[in-house]
Amino acid sequence: MSEILLSLENFLRETGVYLLFAENPNWWKTVLMFIIAGVLVYLAIAKGFEPLLLLPIAIGMLLTNLPGAEIFHADWFTEAVVDYDQVVHEGGFLDLLYLGVKLGIYPCLIFIGIGAMTDFTPLIANPKSLLIGAGAQLGVFVAFALALISGQFTPQEAAAIGIIGGADGPTAILVTKILASGLLPAIAIAAYSYMALIPMIQPPFMKMLTTKKERSIKMGNLREVSKVEKIVFPVLVTAVVGLIVPSALTLIGCLMFGNLLNVCGVTERLSKTAQNELINIVTIFLGISVGATATAENFLKGQTVLIIACGLAAFIISTIGGLLTAKIMNVLSGGKINPLIGSAGVSAVPMAARVAQKVGQKEDPSNFLLMHAMGPNVAGVIGSAVAAGVFLSWAF
Repeated sequence: MSEILLSLENFLRETGVYLLFAENPNWWKTVLMFIIAGVLVYLAIAKGFEPLLLLPIAIGMLLTNLPGAEIFHADWFTEAVVDYDQVVHEGGFLDLLYLGVKLGIYPCLIFIGIGAMTDFTPLIANPKSLLIGAGAQLGVFVAFALALISGQFTPQEAAAIGIIGGADGPTAILVTKILASGLLPAIAIAAYSYMALIPMIQPPFMKMLTTKKERSIKMGNLREVSKVEKIVFPVLVTAVVGLIVPSALTLIGCLMFGNLLNVCGVTERLSKTAQNELINIVTIFLGISVGATATAENFLKGQTVLIIACGLAAFIISTIGGLLTAKIMNVLSGGKINPLIGSAGVSAVPMAARVAQKVGQKEDPSNFLLMHAMGPNVAGVIGSAVAAGVFLSWAF
C-alpha cells in the first residue's frame, strides 16, 4: 500500500500543475502568459488579426510556458556561443525548430515566397514610388532614436525596436535575432499586431494630413510594363542594393529571386511552390518558434511596454512620413498624385494599399487607387530591407 502511495506521490510531483504552483514562486507570471496566449488566439480566430502568424505565435507561447515539457530552452540561445551539438542531441521539439530563426533561415525563405507573390509592375511603371517607400522609413529611425534616448536599451536593441516601423515581420525578426535576440518575442508580437491593426491605425492620420480635395485626386492609368522590364528589374535591384548596402543583400536577394521565379515565365512550378507550400510551411515554423521565445521571464518585464510604445510610434511616424512625401510629390507634379498612396509606403503588402484604396473611395466611389498604392507598398518592402541592412552594417 505504501508503495502505491509513494508511486502516486511521485506521479503528482511530476505533473504540470504541481510544477507550476509548488515549484514556481512566480507562478502568476506563467498564468499571465497563458492569458496573453489566449488573447492572441482570440484576436487571430475571432477578429482575423494576422491569423496566419498570430495563431502559431500564440501556440508557441503556450507550449513554451507549460511547465515540465522541456520542449524549449531559451537560455541555450542567449549564450554568446550557442552549443549547437547540445541543441541537436538534447533539445526539445521547439529547440530544433528555433534553429531556423537563430540561423536566419526562416525570414529569408519567407522573402522568397513574398517575392513570388508580389507584383512589382506598379513600381516599375512609376519608379518615383521608390521615394515614397523611402519616406515611409522615417519611423524606423525616429523609433530608433526614441528607444536610445530612453536609456533603457543598447544601440543594438534600439535598432531592433526601430525596424518595427518598417511594418515587415520577417525583416524585424531577422534584425532582432542578430542584434537583440532577448527582445525577439516582444518585437515580433508588436510588429505583427500593428500590421494587423493597419485598418485602424492609418485612416485617422490619412484624413488628418490630407484635404478632401487631395483625397479626391484621380490618378491616370499606369503605363504597360514589358516582360523584359519585369525580368531585368529584380536582377538590377539585387545588383544595385548589393553594391550599395551589402548587408541588405540577403533579404533583397531572396525577395528578388522569388519575384524572378514568377515573372521569367519558365519556372511556374517553382513560383507556385514558393507562393504556397514553401511560405505556408515556413510561416508555421517561424510563428511557433518566435512564440516559444515568449517565456514569462523574457516577456513580462518593463522593457516590453516600452517596446510596444516605441513600435506604435514607429508605425505612426512611418505612415506620416509616407503621406508627407506623397504630398510633396503631389505639389511638384502639379496635383497629379493622390497623397493617400503615401500611407502604403509602409510595407505590409497588400493591406496598406487596400486601406489607401478604401479611404480614397470614401471621398469618391469612382476613384481607384489600389494599383497606384501598390507601387509605394512594394517599395516599402525594399525600403524596410535596406533600412535593416543599414542597421546591420553599423558598427555599434
